[in-house]
Amino acid sequence: MTSTAVVVEGLRKRYGDKVAVDEVSFSVDEGEIFGILGPNGAGKTTTVESIAGLRVGDAGRIRVHGIDPWDDRDALTGVLAIQLQESRLQAKITVREALELCSALYDAPVAWRGLAGRLGLTEHLDRRFAKLSGGQQQRLSIALALVGGPRVVILDELSTGLDPRARREVWQLVRDVRDSGVTVLLVTHSMEEAQELCDRIAIVDAGRVRALDTPQGLIRAAGSATLTSFVPSAPTDLERLREIDGVASVSKDGARVLVEGAEDTALGVLAALAAQQVVPRDLRVASGSLDTAYLDLTAEPVEEPA
Repeated sequence: MTSTAVVVEGLRKRYGDKVAVDEVSFSVDEGEIFGILGPNGAGKTTTVESIAGLRVGDAGRIRVHGIDPWDDRDALTGVLAIQLQESRLQAKITVREALELCSALYDAPVAWRGLAGRLGLTEHLDRRFAKLSGGQQQRLSIALALVGGPRVVILDELSTGLDPRARREVWQLVRDVRDSGVTVLLVTHSMEEAQELCDRIAIVDAGRVRALDTPQGLIRAAGSATLTSFVPSAPTDLERLREIDGVASVSKDGARVLVEGAEDTALGVLAALAAQQVVPRDLRVASGSLDTAYLDLTAEPVEEPA
């Protein structure tokens, strides 16, 4: 039976007249990658900093493996670590010195040499922080978050500013961290990153959770799972396509026919075309994206909190 690692109930946080987080609630299962997705200023960082005990909410309740992060920070540091959105070290500190220093802060740290090896840092132990590439700095930041042996780790915008190769490498590191038994809270505004990594995602907009599901569940809920397009070889009865189960819309863009609907509609479209003896030329089938789902799910304006 899966146990719960993090519980957030009715979290609310205000800065002056601005409500940054308004009645946010969700739970995170042990051993999953849970994404918190939304635009800049949506309340993502305030939420995770409240989970980490770096901020105290104005209202609500948070538990991390049963620990109240606002009342018992000492106990929390034994089970949770956080990699902040911007983690900068002293320019001249080496990778080795940073790992040794951080290890000394814990009673039972993870063996940092093994951790450095898992994260591809062994060859860079004597390199100064300022001389590391962006991807290497992110790896070191993750290593420093993991050296205390946490059961939960928060990664905040970990791939911002990385080139595509470094980003893919960091994504694989996140999967490896999860596979080692650590629960991961991943904060991001990247739809691609969330869809690639997360088991479940909470979409946050204007301080509120607008939707919470698996990536595919969010895509299906938005009605944009599959787009099938083609140029028919002969006149086509579009009404027969609209009658296919799961089809949300049928339209034309010049000579091209566009059919949008559920994941399995492409097969129905092909069968209907074959029945009409129509060949779908330049056939394209595109799976729906989380980006499209996000736009659909947040299309309605969010009312300003009281």
